[in-house]
Amino acid sequence: MTSPQQTVERALAASRSDDCVVIAEETSTANLRWAGSTLTTNGESSSRQLTVIAIDRRGDGAAAGVVSRAGVGPDQVGDVVREAEQAAAEGTPTEDAAELIGPGTTGSFGKKSPGPSWDSSPGRTHIGVLRDFAGALGETLRVARAADRKLYGFAEHDMTSTFLGTSAGLRLRHDQPSGRVELNAKSGDLTRSAWTGVATRDFTDVDIAGLDAGLAVRLDWARRSVALPPGRYETLLPPTAVSDLLIYLYWSAGAKEAAEGRTVFSKPGGGTRVGEKLASLPVTLSSDPAARGRESAPFVIAHASGADSSVFDNGLPLSATSWISDGTLAALHSSRYSAGLAGLPVTPPIDNLTFATSAAAAPALEAMIASTGRALLLTCLWYIREVDPQTLLLTGLTRDGVYLVEGGEVVGAVNNFRFNESPVAMLGRLAEVGATVPTLPREWGDYFNRAAMPPVRVDGFNMSSVSQAS
Repeated sequence: MTSPQQTVERALAASRSDDCVVIAEETSTANLRWAGSTLTTNGESSSRQLTVIAIDRRGDGAAAGVVSRAGVGPDQVGDVVREAEQAAAEGTPTEDAAELIGPGTTGSFGKKSPGPSWDSSPGRTHIGVLRDFAGALGETLRVARAADRKLYGFAEHDMTSTFLGTSAGLRLRHDQPSGRVELNAKSGDLTRSAWTGVATRDFTDVDIAGLDAGLAVRLDWARRSVALPPGRYETLLPPTAVSDLLIYLYWSAGAKEAAEGRTVFSKPGGGTRVGEKLASLPVTLSSDPAARGRESAPFVIAHASGADSSVFDNGLPLSATSWISDGTLAALHSSRYSAGLAGLPVTPPIDNLTFATSAAAAPALEAMIASTGRALLLTCLWYIREVDPQTLLLTGLTRDGVYLVEGGEVVGAVNNFRFNESPVAMLGRLAEVGATVPTLPREWGDYFNRAAMPPVRVDGFNMSSVSQAS
C-alpha cells in the first residue's frame, strides 16, 4: 500500500499548475457501544482522504481549484491532480490569493512539525487502546444492573495523521489522537435520566466507575420532581454546558464578517469590537496548540478557503492566542487575507479552547452549589441553533437533568426548558466563575472535543419556555 507521504510526493510530481498544495490524511477508529447495561458492539475502521489544491496564477490574479477524494489509489492520484487543475483553470481569481508559506516562514518547527518525523509511518489506533477501559466498563455495567440502573453510551478513539506538502517545499506532518466517552444512565423504569461525558487522548485517564457514580447521584436527585414556569433564573452551568455556548461564540468570532458589520463583534459605524470589555469578571478565552492534554495541530491545515480560512495559508504556524483577555475582546480568528481586511493581527483558528478566570479563588461546582441560595443547576444543553447573528442569540434545550438548588442543596429535578441566550451577553452577567477542568461539549463533541471550561453562575439565564424534551 502506498504511504500518505508517497501519495503527497506523487501528486506534487504530477502537478503542472503554478503552485500546488497536497493534504493526505489517514484515519483509524476503534469503538465500543453498550445499551441497557449490556455491551452491544465493538469494532475498528480506517479511511484515507486526499486533497489537491491547484493554483493557477495569471494576469488577473490567482484561481484555486480544490478536489478531495477518499480511497485514492496510486494510479488515481494523477486524475485527482488533473481535476484540481481543471477547476483552477475554469475558476475566477480568488480574493485571498497570496504566496504559499515556505519552509523559511514556518517558525521554530522548520520543515517538520513537533512529534513524529515526516518519514515515519502514520499513527494508528486499534481496539487495544480500549482494553483496560473495557475491563472497567464491564464491572461498571455489572454494578449498574445490580442497582436497577440502565447504562447507555459509547467510547471511541480516533487517530488522524495529516501530511501536508506544497510546491514551495513545505513538508509538515501532524498526528491527532481524539477520544471520548458518553454515558447516559436511566432509572429502571426509564422515568429518570442523566448524562455525562469526557474527552481523552488515550483512555488512561477515564474513570468509568466514577462517571457512573456521579450519574447515580443525579438520578437520586430526580426522585423528587418540581414544576417551574419559564423565566429568568440564577443558573449554575457545568463545564460541558459552558463549552457548548463558548465554542459557538468562538466559531462566530471571525474577523471578516465582524469587519463587514455582520456579527455581534462588529462595531457600530464600522470596524470590530476588539479592545472592548465583554465581561466584568477577569476571564480569559484562549487557544494554544501546545496546551497539555489538548494538543492540536501547530500549523494551519486548510482544505478550502472560507471567510477566515485560506488554502494559501496552509502550513502557517500557530501559537498561543487569547481571544478574550481579562474580560476584553482581544482577537478574532482570521486568515492572512481577512486579518488585512479587518486591520488586525493574523490569528488563525486553533483546534482547542480554554476558558478560565484569573481570580484567586475558583471553586469546584460542588462548592458553588453549597454556596447557592436558590438557582437552577443544568446538566447539559442540546439542539443549539442561532437566532440572531447581530447579538449571537442562541436557542436550544436543556437535557438529561435540570435541578433546583435551595439552601446549598439540590432538592429535586425540574422540567426541561427551551432557552434563549447570547453567550456574549452572558459574559456580562457572570456572577461567579469556578475552577477550569477538561470537559466534553455534548452538542459539539463530534466536531470539537479539546476544551477546558469552568462551571459558571449566571444571573438571569433566560428559560424562555417549558420543554417536553427528556
